[in-house]
Amino acid sequence: MLSQAETPILDSKTYLEALLAAPRPGNERILAFYDSRTRAISRDPSLMLAPLDDHMCHRGDGLFESVCYRDGKIFGLDAHLDRLFLGAEKLGIASPHTREECARLVREVAAAGGRDSGDLRVFLSRGPGGFGVSPAECPVASMYIVALDARPPDPDLYRRGLTAFSSAIPPKQDYLARIKNTNYMPNVLMAQEAAARGKDIAVSFDENGFMGEAAIANIAIIDRDGVLRSPDLDRILPGTTLLAALKLAEERMPVRLGPIHKSEIKNAKEILMFSSAPLCVAITEFDGEPAGSGENTGKPGPVALWLKDALGEFLARHGTPFNLPGSF
Repeated sequence: MLSQAETPILDSKTYLEALLAAPRPGNERILAFYDSRTRAISRDPSLMLAPLDDHMCHRGDGLFESVCYRDGKIFGLDAHLDRLFLGAEKLGIASPHTREECARLVREVAAAGGRDSGDLRVFLSRGPGGFGVSPAECPVASMYIVALDARPPDPDLYRRGLTAFSSAIPPKQDYLARIKNTNYMPNVLMAQEAAARGKDIAVSFDENGFMGEAAIANIAIIDRDGVLRSPDLDRILPGTTLLAALKLAEERMPVRLGPIHKSEIKNAKEILMFSSAPLCVAITEFDGEPAGSGENTGKPGPVALWLKDALGEFLARHGTPFNLPGSF
C-alpha cells in the first residue's frame, strides 16, 4: 500500500500565499525593481521572482550591469548601456526594450527606490521557455532592473588600501572576457579563494604570467617610470570606471595598454583597483609583501588618492540625473 505523500500539493491561491510568505534574505536592501514580463515597477521584495526556466538561471545565458548612483545622479549610464547592448548583440539576445527605453526605465527604477544614492543591477536574460541549452527555447528575452540600498565605502578603506594575491583561477577566455555575462563562476571561485586566505581580492594571471583582472574589478599599476598601465582591453572586461580613469589620467601622465607581467608588480610604484562603487582604491599588499615603492611602500600612493576624488567629480559631473517622487 502506497504511503501518503508528506509534501502537500497546494492550489494556486494557497501556494502563492506560501510563496510570498517565504523568507527572503537581503530584502531590506531591495528598494524597487522592474520586470519586463509585467511591464511594471514594484517596491515589494517578495514579488521579485525570476522563473527557473529562464536560461539566465540554469545556463548563465544573460548579461548584467552593476551601476551606482550618488546624490541623484546615475554614474556612467551610457557606458553601461553601451556594454550591455554590445554584449546582447554578440550573444544574439534581442532586448525587449530599446536602448532609450532601457535608459528611461533605469532612471524610473532609481527614482522609485526613494533614495538619492544606491546601486542598480540591470539584467538582460535569454528569457524563460525550457530547461535545455538551445536559445531557441526562449521566444522572448527578459529584462530585470533592481535598485538597491548601498552605503558609501568606509573612508578608512582609502587610508589603509586593500590586500591582494595571485589567484589560482585563470583569466576567462578571450572570446568571453569582454562580455559581462551572468555566468560568473570563475569570479565566485576567486571570491571564495580570497575569503579562505583572509585577503581582500584575488588577481588572475594567465599561463605566461600576464595579469588579467580581479573578481569584480580591474587592476592597473603605476610602473617605475610613472606610467599608468592597464592590461590590453581585449583580454579583460574593461570596466566603466577603468575607462574613465584612463581618460582622466591621460591629462596628467603617460598611459599605456599592454601586457603586465607578474614580475613587474614588485617594482610598481602603485597598484590600483578600479570598481563602480569605491571607484579607485590602492592595493597596499600583494602576495604577502608591502606594495608600492619609496615612501609609499605599504600605503596608498598619490595617484590612487587623486584618482579616487577625480573619478567621483568626473562621474558626478557627467552623471544622468533622475527625480525622486515628489521632487521638482
